[in-house]
Amino acid sequence: MTQEQTQQHSPETRSAISSLEELANVVDYSLMRTLKRDPEATIDGIDHSPRQVFSGHYVPVKPTPIENPEYVAHGQALFRDLGLDDSLARSDGFVRLFSGDLSVVPETMSNVGWASGYALSIYGTEVDRQCPFQTGNGYGDGRALSILEVVTRGQRWEMQLKGAGRTPYCRGADGRAVLRSSVREFLAQEHMHALGVPTSRSLSLYVSKTETVDRPWYSEGSEAMNPDTLVREPVAISTRVAPSFIRVGQLELFSRRARKQAHPNAREELEALVSHLIEREYAEDVDRETAIGEQIISLALAFRDRLTSLVADWIRVGYCQGNFNSDNCAAGGFTLDYGPFGFCEVFDLYFQPWTGGGRHFCFSNQPAAAERNFRTFCTTLRPLLDDDPEAIAQLDAIEGDFAKVMGEKLERMWASKLGLASVDAELFVELQALMTTTPVDYTLFFRELSAVPNSIEPLKKSFYADLEASDVSSKQSAENTHATAERWSEWLAKWRSLVGADDDTKSETELAQTRDEVSKAMKRVNPKYTLREWFLVPAYRQAAAGDYSAIRELQEVMTQPYAEQSKAVEEKYYRRKPSSLFNVGGVSHYSCSS
Repeated sequence: MTQEQTQQHSPETRSAISSLEELANVVDYSLMRTLKRDPEATIDGIDHSPRQVFSGHYVPVKPTPIENPEYVAHGQALFRDLGLDDSLARSDGFVRLFSGDLSVVPETMSNVGWASGYALSIYGTEVDRQCPFQTGNGYGDGRALSILEVVTRGQRWEMQLKGAGRTPYCRGADGRAVLRSSVREFLAQEHMHALGVPTSRSLSLYVSKTETVDRPWYSEGSEAMNPDTLVREPVAISTRVAPSFIRVGQLELFSRRARKQAHPNAREELEALVSHLIEREYAEDVDRETAIGEQIISLALAFRDRLTSLVADWIRVGYCQGNFNSDNCAAGGFTLDYGPFGFCEVFDLYFQPWTGGGRHFCFSNQPAAAERNFRTFCTTLRPLLDDDPEAIAQLDAIEGDFAKVMGEKLERMWASKLGLASVDAELFVELQALMTTTPVDYTLFFRELSAVPNSIEPLKKSFYADLEASDVSSKQSAENTHATAERWSEWLAKWRSLVGADDDTKSETELAQTRDEVSKAMKRVNPKYTLREWFLVPAYRQAAAGDYSAIRELQEVMTQPYAEQSKAVEEKYYRRKPSSLFNVGGVSHYSCSS
């Protein structure tokens, strides 16, 4: 091929996809082609009532379209990554397809989607009670439906509608998602991608102009822990995109069946699913020509590396996955399911935005929760290693080293946040103590520190309270204030020395260059903007009234989280949470009702 021909066929010069017919040319349904359909499923996908699914990897289901869909937003960066023309997002056929109407697809595309079952482990403990049949055979994609797989620009992507109606796994619910939760997930996914954290992505968001549902939520200004009223909300469908949506819990379901010999093909179905996972997510990490035992060892090593890196990234940006069960843990090692999530504002090791989460899923316990999920992942693979004691021993060793690898990743992460080559233990412990004594905004503090300040004055921009303790006398309070300020100053002086900002052996020019290099490196890992819940609340409230401008503004700002944006953006989005919003339901804490 000539250089000119190569350029004509390269991803950068190929024409963007601008119609459903062109989209049909890149469709490839690998899951439905290579895995087993539930033998009790209907061919036409009219399968919308709760029931047990005993075998098979997926159930064909026809989505239930929302009424009178209206465009809200689309993932512009993802459109570019996929090679889609932006105009497609507002075209009639695309709007109808991604609001659940598969009748518009070209003949070469499937007019049914698919839902999958999965199991559940909560912090490593197997649970069946979430299944209405108490068997585990009715738990899975209750309102999520995959409708497409495409291969574009050398990458396979699965497209999944969230809120597209009932499936056999709906457990009696209506299968809908409301605009509120859809806005949160749509914005959070692209924000996390921009932060450099592996995640599912946001393709599109459409809302119904006429269809509503009732959901329990919080009344205005309520400080109740759980929703205290019913709210009528517009329904919406968001489309999330990932290389696959295979979860640890999905592997777990098939492993449980194999372990219990639930049916004659149980082990075969588990092996097929693991092979599919490798093909979809780990093709570059696992040699498919080797024996199954060797493949599983390579898979476990690769997943451990991804999962530990992911959780270190979560803590780096202040993210808390408030419900990190096995069913919310993507086997591909990326962030999945933005339900009860939140970004830490006031630094709190026990930050947990979800009222049903508990401390085991709090901000600082995410490494431990990940370890439990990895243990579950390894357990799911063991039935495939029955005849290979050497591989079992290797798998046990990989599982046993999770905490060590996680600790190493966390140390490197904290070092990068602090601009250091390695973490100084004494410096780090004192910093955590100071950030607890003086409540600080997690994002603002590290961004202000990234400027390598000469004194603690710029850091005070992140302080939620002055240094005075209100429960002591004025004299004691003044003494405490002075003592804490001294501790901050001493800490900052030691930190500046360790990063090389202060060094009597160097010239001022050399020191200025060092400070500049340290600052640039720190600003690459310490974002200026994170998606705070009190930004989201007015955005989705305005959207419910038909005004989508706040959503689009947030999308613009939060997809540039490390950038120094305009003064107006800084004044609006680079600030501490207002004191009036503390303890308010739906802002400071929330259920995952959606």
